[in-house]
Amino acid sequence: MAIEFWLSFNSGAEKLRLPVNPPSLSVKSPFGNTDINITQFGEYTVIGERGAAELSFNSFFPREYNASYCEYADFPLPAECVRILERWRDERKPLRFVVTGTDVNFAVTIRDFSYEVQRAGSPGDIYYTLSLKEYRFLDVQPTVVDVSATLNAPVAKKPAAKKRPPVVNKAKSKTPVTKTKVKQGDTLPKIAGKDWPKVYEANKKAIGNNPNILRHGTEITRTTI
Repeated sequence: MAIEFWLSFNSGAEKLRLPVNPPSLSVKSPFGNTDINITQFGEYTVIGERGAAELSFNSFFPREYNASYCEYADFPLPAECVRILERWRDERKPLRFVVTGTDVNFAVTIRDFSYEVQRAGSPGDIYYTLSLKEYRFLDVQPTVVDVSATLNAPVAKKPAAKKRPPVVNKAKSKTPVTKTKVKQGDTLPKIAGKDWPKVYEANKKAIGNNPNILRHGTEITRTTI
């Protein structure tokens, strides 16, 4: 079975069979592996996913048919073959690359297309290098939103506002104070008991420097708690 190299565009609406089969086809299938160094262990490999295949080959578009190397006779002129590939590339859409009799059947994009306008000893022939990369289509299903169901959905009632508990005034209440007027024969221990030193300090301005002398009618202030 003869091997044929085909490039097609726009779901097969346009096709180009290479007039001269490349002498070899390079297929690179990279993997996204990552090597890391772990202390007290050494190098460890995190195995990733397979990357997109990369394909490349060299050949030429002949000016005239030659049965010794041409696969068929009615091929386009070399300049026309170049224009076809450049137009497909510039359309920014994937192509299909197929090699019959092999497993090579990929949607691809053109990554590099370089050629020689003229080569000595081969007037009119155009030698080229073509690099392709596998193109993967995203299979994303659109999300369907039922607008009618949304519009007809019952309106949720707002929950009733909770009653707030009454505000309690947490301010400290005033300490009860007792005022006593000194009578004849009163002493601080008699008025304040064992707490008389504190009462004296609180009323020192009114009593004076000697706690043993209380003037008649002096007002003594003290707490009752």
